[in-house]
Amino acid sequence: MSKRFIVRKAAVLGAGVMGAQIAAHLCNAGIPTLLFELAAKDGDPNALARKAIDNLGKLSPAPLGRKSVAQDIIPANYSQHLPLLSECDLIIEAVAERMDIKESVYQSIAPHIGPNAILASNTSGLSITALGAFLPESMRARFCGVHFFNPPRYMYLVEVIPTPDSSSEVLDQLETILTSQVGKGVVRAKDTPNFIANRVGVFSMLATMVHTERFGLAFDEVDALTGTLIGRAKSATYRTADVVGLDTMGHVIKTMQNTLPNDPWHAHFAPPAWLQGLIAKGALGQKSGAGVFKKVGKDILMLDPKSGDYIKGSGEASADAEGALRQRGWGDKLKSLRAADDTQSQFMWACFRDLFHYCAYHLEAIADNARDVDLAIRWGFGWNKGPFEIWQEAGWEQVTQWIEADIAAGKTLSNAALPAWVKAAGRVGVHEATGSYSPASNALRARSSLPVYARQYFPDALAVETFNKGETIFETESTRCWHQGDGIAILTFKSKANSIGSGVLQGIWDAVKVAEEQFDGLVIWQDKENFTVGADLSEAIPAVMAGRIDEFDAAIARFQQTSMRIKYASVPVVSAVRGLCLGGGCEFQMHSAKTVAAHESYIGLVEAGVGLLPAGGGLKEITVRASALAIDGDVFTPLKTWFETVAMAKVATSALEAKDMKLMRPTDSVVMNVHELLFVAKQEAKALSAAGYRAPMPARNITVAGDTGIATLQALLTNMRAGNFISDHDFEVARRIASVLCGGEIERGSQVDEQWLLDLERKHFVALALMEKSQQRIAYTLQNGKPLRN
Repeated sequence: MSKRFIVRKAAVLGAGVMGAQIAAHLCNAGIPTLLFELAAKDGDPNALARKAIDNLGKLSPAPLGRKSVAQDIIPANYSQHLPLLSECDLIIEAVAERMDIKESVYQSIAPHIGPNAILASNTSGLSITALGAFLPESMRARFCGVHFFNPPRYMYLVEVIPTPDSSSEVLDQLETILTSQVGKGVVRAKDTPNFIANRVGVFSMLATMVHTERFGLAFDEVDALTGTLIGRAKSATYRTADVVGLDTMGHVIKTMQNTLPNDPWHAHFAPPAWLQGLIAKGALGQKSGAGVFKKVGKDILMLDPKSGDYIKGSGEASADAEGALRQRGWGDKLKSLRAADDTQSQFMWACFRDLFHYCAYHLEAIADNARDVDLAIRWGFGWNKGPFEIWQEAGWEQVTQWIEADIAAGKTLSNAALPAWVKAAGRVGVHEATGSYSPASNALRARSSLPVYARQYFPDALAVETFNKGETIFETESTRCWHQGDGIAILTFKSKANSIGSGVLQGIWDAVKVAEEQFDGLVIWQDKENFTVGADLSEAIPAVMAGRIDEFDAAIARFQQTSMRIKYASVPVVSAVRGLCLGGGCEFQMHSAKTVAAHESYIGLVEAGVGLLPAGGGLKEITVRASALAIDGDVFTPLKTWFETVAMAKVATSALEAKDMKLMRPTDSVVMNVHELLFVAKQEAKALSAAGYRAPMPARNITVAGDTGIATLQALLTNMRAGNFISDHDFEVARRIASVLCGGEIERGSQVDEQWLLDLERKHFVALALMEKSQQRIAYTLQNGKPLRN
């Protein structure tokens, strides 16, 4: 087992867009990071590094988990600060993609790197072994490649590429840090050009471009076919190229062209003429305002490669192609595409066929096993299934026969024969529950046994993989309560988008009761993408529309009581939050003994957006917390920021930001790797229990801002309405939020209990729900999935 490796400080060499964003994400993970750049010729020597740090706040999507993270990035320059590298445990080189520049940098930094530090290059395709040769022999064991994907905060994949000299212990140490502390999915790639993900993903895009021309399709037609319809990113092919940058796309293609002269597909490793033309005139995609697509006014225009002009696109998926791709299984999809006569269907079959052909031919050269290819493509390109997964699901033997028939007929992009292992007798695929096929060893490779993966109870799984889902305690249509035999009960929602309706509320009550009777704690955790989108309005609103107000009021009271049941349970209830945690879900985590949130959590009390206010105890809990923070009886000052957050329905765009917005507590935990969320949440519940957990004492002496606070906030709202920043109904909603947060129309400094505040919440919530404009907002949101401003 590798020694425990701790990164106390890191350095990133190169403050380009990629280097600066890697530094930002290391700081998101709590690792202070030096960002090196050339010394400026005039003025502040760190000016170039500072400019890169300042620019991070302007990028979208935001590389910083919270704005203050930028303060943890330490600007540095090569002229003055190389000795500081001796303090760094991890050094990531991200300078320009030229061997001569990298050699010069390595020679300058080598004398300053500590004997236990790891040095890694973030090159996207240069030879790691050749780079390692620039270092003294004593450093080569602690050198490897580490390839982040853009944008580094959001893309899960990091490829780790060893050289023949790289120490296995160092590789294990780096993989452990990247996985747990930085929050990434690590795939070990072989030192071949463009490694795994770009080698396969860029080939797929190139093949798509070649077939676009061969079949005479328009760019927008191709994007209609190659996006969400086949489980890939909405940006599909050509919009993805625009987002990545056409110059970057061209560079990666050129790398393949220059470094893979013997590849059987080499004839196609060339940027298309239209791509070269766009790059030549600086139309590089999204970053330059024009690329394959260009926005003119409200219109999105598309390049016509024949004329070079931008035209209005009108392409869409044909009925035959869309019908084939909407079939349930990949076997039916590919069979229908291959058999169809229409151009789009034949185009899609050709794209899949050549991708499968390429992956099979190169698997042994680029990766240890098929799983690494599929996960690299999933994590690096956003596909929901990798190429080998699709091939296997579609029927390995049948698809293999189709590919061979097309090779024989001269239809494929290369006439290279499929490797013998593909056609081995009895082969039904490359993935089994126990591992994935490795051509080099002609055996299955199990998942990594590194101790860090014991923290992932449910890693991102291939279709054939299953993981222990524990023992069910009870299960209904809405929830499942279960355990893994370690004294902690787990509650998982089963509703659509994990929304909260009466069934989920009952499940929470039952789970808390079971936990109190039989377990040391309860964790609320979802195995789907989001914690919860909030209350199921479609279930509650019909009672309002039918005039059953008492029934509606009782439903809201039940919601509030559920929050209080979580808060005052006799065992700790821990909320394990990931993805969206909105409305009632935010209120539940506020009432939990502790919240453990994945870094990529989007938390907010959003009810104002549908003309309502939080009424699951959220406003009550804010008032309780504001009272606890009051200094010399001043409860209004801490309350004001919360009011703005709730009245404007702000959503924190990370768990760190949720802490800044005080929707999470300072003592709540942030987990970088979403697959470790359940593990950490259970550990927190166990720790609370072991420390003799007792529920908090009921809050009875809550100091409120009262009528004076309401008047002050209402004056602010009046000015906003006069300036047309908010509508009359926005004013009404916010006025009622202010009333609840301030404890109602009572004297400033009065003390109330929690039930008083809950009653206020419910009173104003019901009043707003009865208003026509709120009902319009609710109906519009339910129908369109976005808010209405009326």
